[in-house]
Amino acid sequence: MIIKINDVPAIYQIYVPLPDNPLKNLNCYVLKSGNETLMIDTGFNRPECKQALECGMKELEIDVEQISLFLTHLHSDHVGLVYELTKNKKCNVYMGKVDYDYFVETTTGDMWLKTEQKFEQEGFPKEYTTALRNTNPARSFAPSGVFEATTLNDGDTIKIGDCTLQAIFVPGHTPGQMCLYIEKEKILFTADHILFDITPNVTSWIGIKNSLEDYIQSLHKIKKIPIQLALPAHRKNDINVYERIDQILLHHKMRLEDTIDILAKKQNLTAYQTASFMKWSMRGKCWEDFPITQRWFAVGETMAHLDYLIAIHVAEKIEGNVNQYRLLYSAEKCKSKIDLSENK
Repeated sequence: MIIKINDVPAIYQIYVPLPDNPLKNLNCYVLKSGNETLMIDTGFNRPECKQALECGMKELEIDVEQISLFLTHLHSDHVGLVYELTKNKKCNVYMGKVDYDYFVETTTGDMWLKTEQKFEQEGFPKEYTTALRNTNPARSFAPSGVFEATTLNDGDTIKIGDCTLQAIFVPGHTPGQMCLYIEKEKILFTADHILFDITPNVTSWIGIKNSLEDYIQSLHKIKKIPIQLALPAHRKNDINVYERIDQILLHHKMRLEDTIDILAKKQNLTAYQTASFMKWSMRGKCWEDFPITQRWFAVGETMAHLDYLIAIHVAEKIEGNVNQYRLLYSAEKCKSKIDLSENK
């Protein structure tokens, strides 16, 4: 399914289904200006995504060897098909340097093993990490190999015909996610940084001290940009982008307060145990009914919120074979220290 989003520059949306995934679909955007074309993101490396993407490309008369491709971040639902699409073909692929380097290390090194060990040290059962090696879509639908890319840093630009797009560095959801901004038309491709009817997952990454704080500051960064049209990577946009940013900030404030309340009632909990007591939007399912993949994401997000509480000095990690967490003050005092405003 293709929808025309904008006339000048011409922007189209290809609906790429993400089967058995709560995100439902990827919005693959195609921008045409002059005789040049830019495609943004690809979908999972699975047949359903490839078929939808190729059908959309055919309808828009796109040849992968005659376009440029921009990848907003390293998650497999965004980069999954790039290797298959560009293998043995000439295609200029752009990606943020931080996420590209992280992707290469994950694909060729032992990053997944380190991540498994990190989660197990936070209480995630080893039998679950073993099972997820074949069922976690981040791994099972990842690109078939490492692809070459022109890497971008914050503020770098891409020229497509008469259209100039600026890369905006927004770490948090991943270590180096990038949005694309067309200043003249005030159009922002928000990637997974801002979604409108689901809250982007913020997890704890190897080598990143406080990904939630990174994410919060990235939201404030976007809030200062004039935006008339915000195009998310998943689902739809039906509210004002600045209003949505405020909603997301409030969500994380409430999540932090919920974490504090849990630790106030039950000190010395693992991240896995803490996650099991938190409130999640899973259609009324209790923790025991959560699919293992969703537990992985929930525990990762809990870890990110615990990292934040440690960074503001209201909680501490008791390190051991399995880490535990406890508050340093009363719940009321801990909550008073939460400040999600912009760093000056």
